[in-house]
Amino acid sequence: MRVATVSAAASGGVRVEGVAHWPDSAPAGGLALAHGAGSDCHAPWLAALADAFADRGVAVLRCNLPFRQLRPTGPPRPADAGQDREGLRAAARWLREAGIAGVWLGGHSYGGRQASLLAAADPAGLRGLLLSSYPLHPPGKPGQLRTGHLPSLRIPVLAVQGSKDTFGGAAEVEEAFQAIPAEWRVMKVPGAGHDLKIRAGYPALAAAVFSAFTEFFFGGR
Repeated sequence: MRVATVSAAASGGVRVEGVAHWPDSAPAGGLALAHGAGSDCHAPWLAALADAFADRGVAVLRCNLPFRQLRPTGPPRPADAGQDREGLRAAARWLREAGIAGVWLGGHSYGGRQASLLAAADPAGLRGLLLSSYPLHPPGKPGQLRTGHLPSLRIPVLAVQGSKDTFGGAAEVEEAFQAIPAEWRVMKVPGAGHDLKIRAGYPALAAAVFSAFTEFFFGGR
């Protein structure tokens, strides 16, 4: 596996910045991953996911969303969301231009939500979504659901959700995802919260996520 820093100009004034993980052999596909609202592309969970996927033949770009490119700390503002989705679109395009035939989009929490919103509006060229800790609602506010776009999702969705996630546990996400007309699955992580930390550690969970990914998208092949 090769790991390389990415900093490239993109169309529309959106830059692609992050870290790319390349398999030793020809990639079987590509995955663009975005971080959560309080993090960046160097988040340990994203790094573990990228290593697990690249070790098994899938190229991964863990990218900094535009709001994080502008500000090294602090959460995104509501006005950032559209530009952040354009950043995800640019990351997927970067993978395709690097020669990757099939591209998935995903991310953790805020990054995954923006990926799902982009896919609901324009799924062109995407093979599916990998969402970790989807922020179904703000903590303690289960009535404020972020589900309005789910009926517009027409590509497969695999979600990785902790059973104790205060933004929506796995059971809550399963109930909400009934609104998705495409195929979907929720991989439950017992005892985990929003950060998906488990006793076995991130590398073990990332390997399990890859197994679920191949089972869901390729029938275990």
